[in-house]
Amino acid sequence: MLKKFSILNGTIVDNVPSNNNIWVYINPDTQEKNFLINTLQIDESDIASALDPEEVPRLMFDPDYITLIWKQPRNVMGKQSPFFNVTSAGIFIKQDRLIFVLGEDLSLFEKRYPHKVESIFDVLFNFLYHSIHHYLGHLRVIKQISGEVQSKINTAMENEYLIQMFSLSESLVYYLNAISGNHAALLKLRNYCERTEQLKNKIELLDDVMIENNQCSKQAEIYSQVLSGLMDARGNLISNNMNVLIKNLTLINVIFLPLNLLASIGGMSEFSMMTHGVDWRISYSLFLIAMFALGWMTQVIINKFGIGVIFFLNKRDKKLES
Repeated sequence: MLKKFSILNGTIVDNVPSNNNIWVYINPDTQEKNFLINTLQIDESDIASALDPEEVPRLMFDPDYITLIWKQPRNVMGKQSPFFNVTSAGIFIKQDRLIFVLGEDLSLFEKRYPHKVESIFDVLFNFLYHSIHHYLGHLRVIKQISGEVQSKINTAMENEYLIQMFSLSESLVYYLNAISGNHAALLKLRNYCERTEQLKNKIELLDDVMIENNQCSKQAEIYSQVLSGLMDARGNLISNNMNVLIKNLTLINVIFLPLNLLASIGGMSEFSMMTHGVDWRISYSLFLIAMFALGWMTQVIINKFGIGVIFFLNKRDKKLES
């Protein structure tokens, strides 16, 4: 799909037939790709790089045009999935025409521009500025989701919310990698502006974009370090919640164990049949005495052999460590 825009009165507008020098190709079909390759003479490998979401950001200079591969955050609808990712945007500057090649429909231009738009390079720099603020908006959402998940982890016993934290941490790694790659492309673009006489007055505008990109990179790095540093603590918190639950269940089991014992003893019809002819008070008293005696013998055996062996092994391990 092709969208055409123009620069009019310091803004970017669409549907101006007289001067459409900004072309935006969204997921171009075969016919549109052939037009880019055969008519506009853009290399096929550059178009493939623009449509590859795994492509590394870079700035390349060909004899007839300039190619900028830029990493742009994907649009996220709502908070159903806590996973954020990036995609590639190919930007080609050919004479007085600015061409965008996108794999998916991304927000390119805002109604409010931080800098006045007078040329296609102003359009490019405003797009880069808006893209960086798109990253910052996603970082704010990631922070908000992280806080919500953290409040749920405090009482959770499943791995669901911990997996969401891992997804957020992975998203921040992708963002950091993309922002770092964009920074390298911006440095190369600034060197190009310094060497080009008609673009020297755009260096200050590009510096503003680079400052915003550096701040975005530091913010993403801080969020990533915080999430990574607290991941083990949050996992231990879930384990502790599970241990508390098991403890409570054990207490309930201990409370009902004597009742189960009494019910089991009272329901032993085979024992009553075996002691038929003996007073039940005597038979059951002897049975209880035998149970206590068996329990006492078990405790003695464990104390003499089981606990003693464990104590010996612990003592041996301490000697080996020293």
